[in-house]
This record gives sequence, C-alpha cells and structure tokens, in this order.
Amino acid sequence: MRDSPRPAADADQPIVYILDAAHKVDERLLRDWLEESQGEQPDAAADQCVVVPISRDPENIPSTMLLSFAEAAGNTLFVPLRVVWQTSVDGKTGAPRVRDLLLGNPRRPNAMRAQRILKREPQRAQCIAAEPATLDTLRERYVNRGGKTPSTAQLADYIAGQASLALDIAERRLRGSRYKVPRRVARNLQARAGFQAALESISAETGRSKADLNREAAEIMKELISIPRTFWLDVMGAFNRFLINLGYDSQMVIDQERLQRVRQMARENPAALLWTHKTHVDGFAIHSALLENDFPAPHLMGGVNMAFGGLGYMARRAGGIFIRRSFQDDPLYKMILRQYIGYLLEKRFPLTWAFEGTRSRVGKLMPPRYGILKYVIEAAHTNKSENLHIIPIAINYDLIGDVGDYASEQTGQTKQPESLRWFIGYLRGLRQPMGRIYLDVGDPVVLPVAPDPEDKIVLQKIAFQVGVEVNKVTPITLASLLAMILLGAAPRALTRDELRGEMKALIQWARARGIPFTTTSDLANDKQVMKLAEHMINTGLLTRYEGGPETVYAITPERHSVASYYRNTTIHHFVNKAIAELSLMFVATQPDKGATGFWSEAERLRDLYKFEFFYAPKEQFRDEVRQELCHYNPDWESLLDDDPAFAQRFLATLTPLVAHTTLVSFTEAYRVVADVVARKSVTEELHVKDIITDSLAYGRQALLQRRITSEASIGKLLFQNGFSLLDNRGLIAPGADDLKERRLQMSQSLRELAHRIDILRTIALPR
Repeated sequence: MRDSPRPAADADQPIVYILDAAHKVDERLLRDWLEESQGEQPDAAADQCVVVPISRDPENIPSTMLLSFAEAAGNTLFVPLRVVWQTSVDGKTGAPRVRDLLLGNPRRPNAMRAQRILKREPQRAQCIAAEPATLDTLRERYVNRGGKTPSTAQLADYIAGQASLALDIAERRLRGSRYKVPRRVARNLQARAGFQAALESISAETGRSKADLNREAAEIMKELISIPRTFWLDVMGAFNRFLINLGYDSQMVIDQERLQRVRQMARENPAALLWTHKTHVDGFAIHSALLENDFPAPHLMGGVNMAFGGLGYMARRAGGIFIRRSFQDDPLYKMILRQYIGYLLEKRFPLTWAFEGTRSRVGKLMPPRYGILKYVIEAAHTNKSENLHIIPIAINYDLIGDVGDYASEQTGQTKQPESLRWFIGYLRGLRQPMGRIYLDVGDPVVLPVAPDPEDKIVLQKIAFQVGVEVNKVTPITLASLLAMILLGAAPRALTRDELRGEMKALIQWARARGIPFTTTSDLANDKQVMKLAEHMINTGLLTRYEGGPETVYAITPERHSVASYYRNTTIHHFVNKAIAELSLMFVATQPDKGATGFWSEAERLRDLYKFEFFYAPKEQFRDEVRQELCHYNPDWESLLDDDPAFAQRFLATLTPLVAHTTLVSFTEAYRVVADVVARKSVTEELHVKDIITDSLAYGRQALLQRRITSEASIGKLLFQNGFSLLDNRGLIAPGADDLKERRLQMSQSLRELAHRIDILRTIALPR
C-alpha cells in the first residue's frame, strides 16, 4: 500500500495498472488517483489501464481482458489498484448491521450506495496500490508452482489471481490480519501436480476415467471447501458475540500474553488449535476469541450435521469446514480432504477443531477422536511440513446450559438431532445468567517432522500428550469446587462455614501445587462467590435451607448427575492424590506390604481408571505421587516399611482428603457393570449396548438399595467405560473355565474398593 499508485520503475519500463473496479464509481476514483499522480512522472501517459472486477467474485475472476497483456514484454510491470471502502471513518472494523444483510456488503458497496457514501463521508473511500510484479516474475512463479510453462490463457488467469492476493495483503494493512483468507483454493488445488497425480492413481485403482473423477471432485470441493469472505467474517463475529452475550459475561477471560504467543506460532508455523468440547457454545467462543484478537480467519472443522439452515451458510463463508460423517470408502473425498488440509497448513491458515470430536457428556476430557488429527498429520507428512504446532486450548465455563440434557442422555433418553428448529430452541435456553467463559492455552505439542500417519501408536501418543497439556491449564472453577465438595458430603448438607472451610482447604492445597484457578475462585470476593451460588440455586442445582439455626447447602438430590458434570471438569487435578489416599488405606489394612505394596496398589488403581483419565507416563506418574506425599512427610516411604502403624496415622494428616468425591462415581459405576456381567452365562455373547441397558436398570435398583451412593454413578458413558475395562481384562468374551470365578472376583474387588472409599469419606467428614 502506497500514497501514490505509481511504483518506482525504469523510465522505459511499460506499466499496466489492473483496476479492481466493480462499477463505474470504483473505476472513476482509481483513474482520478492515477491522473492526480501523473505530474510526478511525465512519461505516465504511456502507461495502460485494464479493468478487472476482482472483488466482485474473487473465486471466479474474469481474466480475458488480460490475455493481450500476457504476451507483452517480460519487463512489463503489473500494478494492482483497489478502492477500500471502510465501514467507519476511523476504525479498522465495523460490526455489520441487519440492513447490510439486505443491502449487501458495506465494504463492497454497489454503485448507488458508493455514490451516497462519497457525498456524505468521502474519507471512507481510500485507494490503495498493491505490490507490483513483472510479467517475467509472474511467469516464473507459475512454473515453480506447477512445473509447466503456462499457456497465454493460464498466465492471464494467474496474473488475475496474483493481483487479487496482492491487493488482499495491502488491504489487510488497513483492516487487520483477521481478514486474511485463502482465495481460489479449488482452482489452486486442481492446478497442483500432486493433486493430478493423486487423481491418476485413483483412476487406476477404481477404473474410472480422470474426466469423471474431475467432475465429481468439483462437486466435492463445492461441498467441502470453505469460502471465507470479509463481510461474512464480520457477520459471524457479530453473531458470535450475540450468542455469547445471551447468557455469559461479554468479555471472555483470556491470558492475552499466551494468546499472542499462539498468534506468533501460527504465523510462523503450520498450526492446529485443538479445543475441549463441552457445549455448542465452544465453537462460537473459539471463533470469537480468534477473530477479536486479529488472528487470520480460523478454519473451524466440524461435522456436516451442523451445516443446517442459515448457520451452515454463514459459517461456511466465515471459515467453517463441514466434513461428512463417513467417507472411509470414498478415496476421492479422502484425497481432496487431505490435499485441502495440506494447502491450508502450507499457507499458514490455522486449523481448529474439537479435540474430543463430540461434546463431553460427563464433564471430564473425553478420549480423543483421531480422524481429523490423522488427516492433518498425513497432510503434513505428505507435504513434508516441518514444525507442525498442535496447540491445546481449554474452554471452561462457570455454568453450562446443556448439562441437564447431558444428564438425561446418560440415563438413556434419546439425544435431539441438530436442526434449525433445535438451534432456535437452544438459543432460547441460553437466556439465563451463567457467569463467565474462560479460555486457557496449553504448551504446544511440536512435531519437527510429521510422522507416518499409519503409525497408530505414535498418533495415540500425540493425542495423549495434547490431552495432558490441556488438562494442565484447565482452571478450577467455583462451580466445580462447590459441586465436588457437596457431592463428597452427600447426602449430608453443609453449613456455610463448613462449606467455606472445605473450599479454603482445597484452594490452599491446589495453589501450593500450582494448579490454575479462575478469577471467580477467590474466597475473598464474597460477592462473586455468592452471585454464582445464587445462579446455581436458581437453576435448581443447589438447594439452600434457611429454616434452622444455620443456613445449610446441598446438591439437589435429583441433580447429582448434573453436579457431577461440573465436578468432573477439573477432577483430573485430584486423581493422583485420590489414588495415593486409597493406596495408603490399602497398606493400613495390610501393614506388612509397606512401600512395595503401596506402589503396587497405586499402579493397579492407575490401570483401573485408565479409561477415564489422562496420566503422565508411568515413571512420571510415580514421581508425581511421591512429590504429593512428600508435601506432608518427606520420609513417608521409609516409614511405611519401618512402622506398621504409620500408614493409618499418615492418612489422617493428608487433609483435604479427596478420594471419596473424586473416584466414587467411577468405582460405583464399574461395580454395577461388574455385577451385571457376573450374572451372565460364561457361554453368552455379551454386547456393550445390552450391558449398558441392563446396567441402567440395575443401577437404579442399586441406588434404591443404597448399594451405590448417588445417581451420579448411573450413566451410559460410565457404564461403557466399565464394559471396556472388563473387556480389556478378558472378562467379556465367553470361554475359559475360570471365567465365572474371575468375574465374581472383579465384582468383589470393586465392592471392597467402594468400601475403602466410604471409610475415607467418614474420615474426611467427621460429625
């Protein structure tokens, strides 16, 4: 972008000005600008102008008017010019108005609207000149990209595309990096030698003609490839803000310093931003955070089920990429997706998607879905991309409107499918005070060289490391703390002083270990604490009784499953301590086991809950547990061996105790599944859906009989993980003679573990 449209050029160098003019008003402004600068260069009269309406449709730029210039002298200098119409006189951005959806993009006004703007606010029209290039340079770029000398028509089309790109770069200096968008992606992909070679390979494998494949490829690209537009980025940004403000504070809580580091990483390296998924708000929140912090248009990847009605139309024009749910048997679709992802990585457009693939129905981080991650790594591997940065992002909330629906789904109710009607109802449900949104960025998982995507072990390790990093930066929220304490006390209610004492103890414990907190987890801010507690009472999650001499609080009995969701969002911070407590309890009952018995039991429990939590590698896990107990007594290991009574005494000092509220739901759910399986014939084929159905029924019975303590222990995903555990231990498939005995032993061991947890509850909550 320059003050003058005229570049520095040799006296005899021919210049061609490409005027990006959508109508006569644009053209007149650009020609007037050129004419005003003629006095600076007397030879300017020999320069030529050609009108190419690039911005009218950047994906399909008419280039026939450039054909004659594509055969000019090699030193001919092409200078692209454009009129930038700002939406406000002094600002880079301007939120679109409802009328803009009817009248059109205010940044690209039609002739009549442009004329009105010039009369009222002429300073809103600014002419810019992009970086020029000679014909020889452009031809060389084409050859370097495609490996072939272009025809005249191909070169003319390429000149138009490069002019569009140069003008976009110049315009972003006025408007910001958020408007960096890819152009003519389908055309650029099809021109690549790698794309054509892949088509030929598919043709050879399937027997289909290349022409037939090209036709289908064009249709797939229309469906798959996002076509972001600056106007729709503004519209999407405004919609993001509207949706967030329905129930949440207007400003998300973001560590700006870490976010700026992410922007630098994404600018310099291929990058994928993976975020935790708890609610439909997540995608809008991450998109809003990136746009409002001037990231290039984020390409948010999701399932085609969300591409309904106007939302799909708008999102696709704001960077949304909607992927088919199933395409394993479609080699053409897979190839195009891989090529598209590779192109975006190469051009430094950050990709972003939900790490877990689907929303977490139980609060804690779910096992990762490998589909998109595998395609990203495959694209990076194929393109030999270096230093792929996989950046974990934790999105958390004080309260979440969807949790009641999740709890219902876990009890067996059918999930409502996404549709426009459903989405309108969803927006209405957001109209209630739900506190703040917190966005925290973890350390990136950097791949200096992308590994072989077919190596499943390496893929799992990458995903696992992302999970570990995102858990590290997930902050403890006040809602999760309240839910954790009150669920641990249930069915007993706690007075305000008891509740504050438990909260203070847990906060002090966590802060001493460097665990992050949200700003609302400050007990000194009584107003903020009570405000959120009031929200939780109003939503029916908490109950408060004020009729006695003291006010007491408890989780509403029928809302235990909802409360467990909030507890589970930060439960991973307490798992190691809970395992240490249970292992000490084991040694306390068998004092001859000593430190060896402690570590054996700790590793057994680590394996027992492996379908629920992301652990550090085994040796690091042992170090973390050792360091945790050293906070209380640095000589604890030797004392376990030397003093048979030490474990019992030591356990009483480990305040605050957390095993009774951290692991009880998982233990009880596994016990339910184990009891159901133990009743089955050893010759019967067991299927996960049938076992879950039976477990839901038996779980309700067990709750009534007080064999389990809470409805939070009843849920499809809990039972599914319990089934996976038994299957992993060879207790599902029919066969061995000792199968029935081993199933009974598993059921009994879980009962004993639940009893151990109950003892810890008694110690933690003296009456």
